[in-house]
Amino acid sequence: MVGILSDIGNVRKINEDFVGFYESDDISIYIIADGMGGHNAGEVASKLAVENTISYIKSLDSIDDMESALIEGIKIANEKIFQLAKMNEELVGMGTTITASLVRDNRMIVANVGDSGCYIMKYNGITKVTKDHSLVQQLIDEGSITEEEAASHPNKNIITRALGTNISVEIDTFEIDLCDIKKVILCTDGLSNLVSTSEMYDIILNNNNEDACKMLVDLSKLKGGRDNISVIVFGGECEDDWNYARK
Repeated sequence: MVGILSDIGNVRKINEDFVGFYESDDISIYIIADGMGGHNAGEVASKLAVENTISYIKSLDSIDDMESALIEGIKIANEKIFQLAKMNEELVGMGTTITASLVRDNRMIVANVGDSGCYIMKYNGITKVTKDHSLVQQLIDEGSITEEEAASHPNKNIITRALGTNISVEIDTFEIDLCDIKKVILCTDGLSNLVSTSEMYDIILNNNNEDACKMLVDLSKLKGGRDNISVIVFGGECEDDWNYARK
C-alpha cells in the first residue's frame, strides 16, 4: 500500500508541489517535486517533471539499466520544462526539484535534483539518502555553519540546482538494497523543515502508510505549514500495516 499526499499548507495560495507513482508487476516508480517560479509556473514545472518521468519509464518495453533509465527520464522532463519556459513568457524562470525512486525486486535507484528528500527507515531509525542541492547545505559542507544553525538559517529556501532552469541538468543517483528497509519516504522541504526525523519515525512505524502521510502533513501544518507539504511512504509493509488493514 502506498501512502501519498500533497497539501497546500496554511499560507500559500497555490500548491506548487506535485506527486505521483506507477506500479507494475515488474517495476515501480515514485516521484515528488517542488516547483518554483512566478504566477503558476512552479505548479506547471513540478507537474511536467513528475508526469514526463513516469511516462518515459512506462514507455520502455524493458529496463536493463535502472539508473540510466531513470536519469534519461528526468533529462527528458528537464528539457520539456526548459523548452516550454522559452516559448511562454509567463513561465520564464520556472523550475522544480525532483526526487524519484525506481524500484525492482529488492533494488532501488534514487535520483534527485534540489532539496526534496528521500529517507529510508529501519526499525532502529531513519537515514536520509539524498543530499540537498541548497545554499545552506553548501555552507554546512564548507564548515561555515552547523546543522543546528542550518535549521533556522534565513536563506534555507535557496536551492543551487533545479530541473528546467537550464538545457542540461546534473542528477545525483544512489543505489539502495531494500532487503532490510522497512519503509521509504519521499518528501518536500515543507515537511522536512518542520517535522524531525524522530517524529517521522514514530508516526510511520505506528501507522499504515496512508494514515502516516495524513498525520505527517497535519503535524507540519500544526507547526506553521508556511510551505506546500508533500509526502510519499511506500515499501516494506510492516506488521502494523497488516494489523490496520484487518481492522
